[in-house]
Amino acid sequence: MKLADATTLVRTLMVFVIAYMIIFKVAAAAIIILMAVMFLLDYLDGYFAKGAVKNGGKPSWYGGRLDVAGDRVTEYVLWIVFAYLRIVPLFILFLVVLRHSFADALMGARGTSSKMKTRLARYVYSSSIGRGGIGVVKFVVFSYLSWMYVTSSVFGNYLYLGYFLIGVLFIYIMVRGIAEIYESLS
Repeated sequence: MKLADATTLVRTLMVFVIAYMIIFKVAAAAIIILMAVMFLLDYLDGYFAKGAVKNGGKPSWYGGRLDVAGDRVTEYVLWIVFAYLRIVPLFILFLVVLRHSFADALMGARGTSSKMKTRLARYVYSSSIGRGGIGVVKFVVFSYLSWMYVTSSVFGNYLYLGYFLIGVLFIYIMVRGIAEIYESLS
């Protein structure tokens, strides 16, 4: 197994540990640290894959799809946890699943999501800002929601900031999805 693929599997499995830590209100700092490691590993799996190719190696034939699957499992588990805890409205979870399902299917049929044709789609979806930005926003939102729940700060201004952050992440995900769908149909 390639290092990039192993990294993807490790970070994907980490989300289940994090989910239980959130639900059972284990130390918020520990959750946030593990979440930071998990999102860092998401960056590193791509870095390892690119490094292997630069050094003459071949990426695994399934590595790109494994990475997408790991991304989806990670994201869905976190959305589900916060919907289960009644912090994220259920319709947000449904729309995120709908967006990912159709965008991933269309892009999968095309073969890749790395080579966007239009400038806007490249910027929003496949640029370093697009890819790195979504990772940072996910980390901030899910870390904040974890902290808010574990410390029992789910009322008042903390909750409103949580809803605002959920909205920012939701819009970011939808805009990236529109870029994916547009590219796959053009």
